Amino acid sequence: MSLQVDHAKAAELEREFDAEMRFRPLGSSGTWIVAVLLLSLSLFHFYTAGFGLLREQTHRGIHMALVLGLIFLVFAASRKAPAPAEGFVWWRPAGVPLYDWGLFAAAVVSSLYLPAIFHDIAFKTGNPEPIDVAMGTLLIVVVIEATRRTMGWALVVITLSFMAYAFAGPWMPGMLVHPGTTWSQLADHLYLTSQGIYGVPIGVVATYVFHFVLFGVVAMRIGLGRLFLAMAMAVAGRFAGGPAKVAIFGSALFGMISGSSVANAVTVGSLTIPMMKRLGYRPHFAAGVEATASTGGQITPPVMGAAAFLMVEFLETPYQTIIIAAIVPAFLHFFGVFIQVHFEAKRVGLRGLTPEEMPDWRAVLRQDWVTLIPLAALIWKIFDGSTPYLAAFWGIYLCIIVGLMRSTRPRWPVIDIVLVVAWALLLSFGRQWLPGAAADWFNEIAFGLFVLLCLALWRLNPAPALHWRELLDAFTVGAKYALAVGAAAAAIGIIIGVVTLTGTALKFATIIVGVATDATNLMQAWLPFDKVTLVKFFTLAMTALVCILMGCGVPTTATYIIMVTIAAPALGLLGVAPIVAHFFVFYYGVLADVTPPVAVAAYAAASMAGADPFRTGNTAFRLALAKALVPFVFVFSPSLLIMVPGFSWQEFLLAFAGCLVSVTFLGASLSSYLLAPMSIWERIWLAVAALPAMASGTTALAASLVLSLPVLATQLVRYRRRDHAPEG
Repeated sequence: MSLQVDHAKAAELEREFDAEMRFRPLGSSGTWIVAVLLLSLSLFHFYTAGFGLLREQTHRGIHMALVLGLIFLVFAASRKAPAPAEGFVWWRPAGVPLYDWGLFAAAVVSSLYLPAIFHDIAFKTGNPEPIDVAMGTLLIVVVIEATRRTMGWALVVITLSFMAYAFAGPWMPGMLVHPGTTWSQLADHLYLTSQGIYGVPIGVVATYVFHFVLFGVVAMRIGLGRLFLAMAMAVAGRFAGGPAKVAIFGSALFGMISGSSVANAVTVGSLTIPMMKRLGYRPHFAAGVEATASTGGQITPPVMGAAAFLMVEFLETPYQTIIIAAIVPAFLHFFGVFIQVHFEAKRVGLRGLTPEEMPDWRAVLRQDWVTLIPLAALIWKIFDGSTPYLAAFWGIYLCIIVGLMRSTRPRWPVIDIVLVVAWALLLSFGRQWLPGAAADWFNEIAFGLFVLLCLALWRLNPAPALHWRELLDAFTVGAKYALAVGAAAAAIGIIIGVVTLTGTALKFATIIVGVATDATNLMQAWLPFDKVTLVKFFTLAMTALVCILMGCGVPTTATYIIMVTIAAPALGLLGVAPIVAHFFVFYYGVLADVTPPVAVAAYAAASMAGADPFRTGNTAFRLALAKALVPFVFVFSPSLLIMVPGFSWQEFLLAFAGCLVSVTFLGASLSSYLLAPMSIWERIWLAVAALPAMASGTTALAASLVLSLPVLATQLVRYRRRDHAPEG
C-alpha cells in the first residue's frame, strides 16, 4: 500500500474549508513576484532566527510589511476572483488589480514608518504629529482589510466592535462606562505604543510562530509525514477498526509538527478515511474520527498551535514549561477518541487491516528514519535552554541538510562535504547563543556529534533524491501558510490596545464573576457543593461557552487572545493559577474546530468522506468528549498540568486515574458498548457513574467505581454468555 499523500487534493480541500488558504489565481509574472517575496520572507526569518533578531520594532515592522503586503497580492478582495487574463492588462498588472497594488504599497509604507522614526517615538507617544496619525490610520485600515480577506468577517466585526466601544465609553451602562477617546488618541495608542498593533501577538508570530510553521512544511516535504503514517500503521493497523486507530495515531504524530486542524485532517484523512469506509465505518463516523483526532494537533507538543507561543509571552514562562504542561491533557484527548473508536469497532464487528493492506513499514523506516533528526534536534534545543526560534532554526537547517543529502545515484561527495563544513561553521558560531560555560560547550559538541553520526549512518543507506527546487517551494509554501495568522495577530493587537486604553479587562472579569455568583445563589440549594466551588464552576462554564461560540467564526489564536484578555482575569479573581486559566481558554478555543455550526475541520473531513457535514460535526464533538471535560479537571486539580505551583504527585495520580475512568465510562456510554452491547439503562447508569471521577480525590474515584458495579456485572455476564455461545 502506498503512503503518498495527494498534496494537490489536500491543498484544494484546505482552500475550500479554510479561509486562510484561499489564494488568488495569478498569471506567470505575478506568480514569480509573489514567489520571490514569499521566499524573501522565509529567508529573513530563517536568517534572523539563527544569527540574531533585529531591534524589536524593526523586526516586527519588516515582518508586517511583507506579510500585509503579500496578503493583498495573494488574497483577492472577493472569493470570486476572475482568472488572470492573457497578456498584459494595464488595470491588472501581473494579474493583480491596481487597487491591490495600492494597498500593497500602503501596507509596506505604514508598517516601515514606525521603525524609521524609532528614535523619536518616546517624544511622539501621547503627542502624535498629523503624519503619525495618518500613518496609524492607514495601518489600521490595512490590517482590518487584510483580516477580512484572510479570516472572513467574524474577527473584523469583533475588532470594529471593540473600536466602537473605545469611543462609546461615556454612554455605556454600569461598569462598562469609561471616559472615551478621540481618533488621534486611539491611533496613537494602537500605532506608537507596544500595547497595540506592534504588541505581543505580532511579536510572537514574527519570532516564534512563523518559524515553526516553516519547520512543519519543510519537515513534511523531506518525508517525515510518510514516516509518521508508516509508524501509525505498524502500531494500530492490525487491531479491530485499524484504519480509525491509524487516524488517531497518525494525527497525533502529525500534530507534533503541524498546528493546523484542517491541514492535519486533509493530509492524514486522504489516506485513512477511504480505508475506514472500505472496512465498514459509516462515512460520517470516519470523517468525525479524523476531524477530532486532527484537532489534537494544536495541543500536541512539541510544536502545538500558535496560541501556545502566545502563552509563552503572556505568562513569561519558558516554552519547555508549556510543552510539559500539555503532555497529559493531549494524551487524554487522544485516549478519549481511541476509547470510542475501539468500542465502536467492537460493537459493529470491524476488523483490522490485513498484511496485504498495510504498507511495508520496515522499508519506509529504512528509507526515512533520518527525517527524525530535525525533530530530535528541535526538541533537544528546546530543552537545553535555547530560545524556541533558535530551536526552529536548527530544525529547519537540518531539514535542508537531510533533504539535499538524499540521493540514490553514485556521486562525488562534494555536496556532503560542503554541507558538513557548513554545519561545522554554524557550530563555531555557538558562542553567540551561549553564556560560555563549559557545560554549554560540552552540550554543543555532543549535539554536533549526534547529528554528524546520524548523517554518516544515513549515507550508508541512500534514498530517493529530493531536488533543491522542492526545498525552495517548501520555503514559499511555509511563508504563504503564515500570512493569515500574521493578519489575525495584528487585528488582535487592535483589540488588546482598546482593552488597555479603556482599562476594561478587570471590569469584564468582575461582570463574569458577578453573573456566576448570581447563578450560584439560585442553584446552591439544589446542589451539594460549597459556594466557592459553584462560583468557579459557573464561571468556567460561561467561559467555555463563550470560547466555543466565538471559535465558530474566529481562528483558535484569536479566540485564545480575546478570551485571555477578558476571561482569564475572572479566573484569576477566583484563585486559578495563570497557566491553568490560559490552558482552559486554549483548549476550548481548539474545540470550536469540531463544534457545529462552523466546525471547519469536521466539514473538511466530511467532504473527503462524502458525509453530511452537520452530522459529521456532531459526531466529532461527541468524540472530542475528553477535550471538553479535561479542562474542568485541571482547573480543580491543577497538578494534572504538572508545571504548576504546589504540584503534588498524589493529586496528579488521582486526577489522572479519575480522568481515565470517567472518559472510559462516558465513551462506553456514548458508544453503547463496553464488554458487550449495552441497553439504555446501562448507558444512562454508566454515564452517571462516570461523573464523580472527574472530581479529583479517592472518595470521588471510589464512588464512580462503586456506582458502575451493576453495569460491569451485567456486561461481564453478557460477555461470558456470548463468548461461550455455540457457533452457527
